[in-house]
Amino acid sequence: MDSLKNWMIDSANILFDDSKNDLRALPRSVRLQILLVLSFVWTTVFSLYIFSYTTFAFGWAGLYVAHVGLIFAVYMTFKQFHKAEQKSNSVFQTKNFDPFKIMVIVFVIVFIFVFSKGIEILTSPHSNSYSIPYDGPSKSAFEKWLPFSKVK
Repeated sequence: MDSLKNWMIDSANILFDDSKNDLRALPRSVRLQILLVLSFVWTTVFSLYIFSYTTFAFGWAGLYVAHVGLIFAVYMTFKQFHKAEQKSNSVFQTKNFDPFKIMVIVFVIVFIFVFSKGIEILTSPHSNSYSIPYDGPSKSAFEKWLPFSKVK
């Protein structure tokens, strides 16, 4: 398990640690620019391979935004964990058992449980508790609009 953790840390260091990255001699803005250009290139290649001509633009834009968001999210997360590791103070060492922190942890665990149960119920084929099946609306959108229009 430690080898997997060390591999993940080393992988993150390759991209985001300024002292271990091969691009460390470049300014930060240039490094970020290189990551964004690489995400642009890989998004374009993936989009050309996966999407059809009609869905290419939306698929490409969605993937590019997702790549940029992922780069920033991973970068910020790695930086926060790196800062926290440098000034590491465990709650158990400081005896700072903040009730707010405990309630947040409990809320997250309960939320995950409730959310996973909700997904399980929604995806279960026998979970429909309604006795009357829903066949869609009784009127079309045009029929609903007729009373408000001049043409009747």
